[in-house]
Amino acid sequence: MSCLEQTFADHAPYREGEGEALCVCRDGKVVLHLEAGESSPGIPWRQDTLVPIFSATKPAAAACLLQAMAERGLTADAEVGELWAVFPAPHCSVGQLLSHQAGLAAWTRTASVFDPASWRTAIESATPAWQPPQHGYHPHTLGPMVDVLMELVCGKRIGAFWEERVRRPLGLDFFIGLPESEFSRVAVLQAPRLHGAMPRSAFYREYFDSRSPIYRAFHSVTGMDSVRDMNTPDAWHCACPARGGVASATGLALFYQTLMGSRPQDEICPFCEEVRGRLCHEEVRGWDLTLLQPTAFTCGAMCAPETLFGRGGFGHAGAGGCHAFAEPLTGCSFAYVHNGMQLGVLPGERVEDLVDAFCRDFSEDGPHHS
Repeated sequence: MSCLEQTFADHAPYREGEGEALCVCRDGKVVLHLEAGESSPGIPWRQDTLVPIFSATKPAAAACLLQAMAERGLTADAEVGELWAVFPAPHCSVGQLLSHQAGLAAWTRTASVFDPASWRTAIESATPAWQPPQHGYHPHTLGPMVDVLMELVCGKRIGAFWEERVRRPLGLDFFIGLPESEFSRVAVLQAPRLHGAMPRSAFYREYFDSRSPIYRAFHSVTGMDSVRDMNTPDAWHCACPARGGVASATGLALFYQTLMGSRPQDEICPFCEEVRGRLCHEEVRGWDLTLLQPTAFTCGAMCAPETLFGRGGFGHAGAGGCHAFAEPLTGCSFAYVHNGMQLGVLPGERVEDLVDAFCRDFSEDGPHHS
């Protein structure tokens, strides 16, 4: 049994209706898939079980925008104001926006995730809280900004471009706007278990203070605010471009193979080399003004803390503890999804242990078994 298989098997007993899955891909193929527990009470988790992945959707949304721009002769260095005349940070480049440097993590007015028309008004009335090269994670506002830009560039929303150009041609089990035909496969999210006191770091003091900009960063976009909200067809179907994805572990891991250019010989990569390069190369690193810790981002993906991204990897975590990344050094991609929500904005010890075991197992020589 490999280290990763053992670490996965060592999970504490599952609650009723709680389960998880993990997938590792290499050279465009699945090399390891593990699943355990239940997707809902009495229903075993299967390889094709889907689950909301929250912010792990962000790299897919960014890749779509960058590809649409590339097809019109534009790069991530274009200023947002060239595409969107009344954007409140007009000289911010698209690359800076995608790497959380725009200073628009919190808006002065709220907008509903189910009302795209309200996003543009909220964005255009916002005031940047900082200027590049400072950065701070935009947990909920990045998606609406990317979606408006996408419509300005090519007349389509992210979800439509993703479905037509990426998901359907590749057959990925990764949806941004889930059709009704797939609703029966979605796992039921379970609320987090609270062990002891809530975290008391500086970030969480701000997070729970309704007067703080960090609180507003997580509450500027309303409508998917609880586990109960996320267990509804409206949430799965709404195609929120940076936190509304629904995927299986396999679909998520295979997406990252696409970002590394690994695919079967008869499959055309939907993303050009320029786009793939911007997703994997670091754009900004340093103190994060939202998360209040050091972070690093590419154009749409996260690449630090390093304990979450292997050796030089890039990817993204999602609320509650789902996580995925690519490791170009080895050609491997990793995805972990579950429905037993965890406390914390970034993945905790469970995911860090799995990533550590992945790093011990998979090298340029392949998996090592303990």
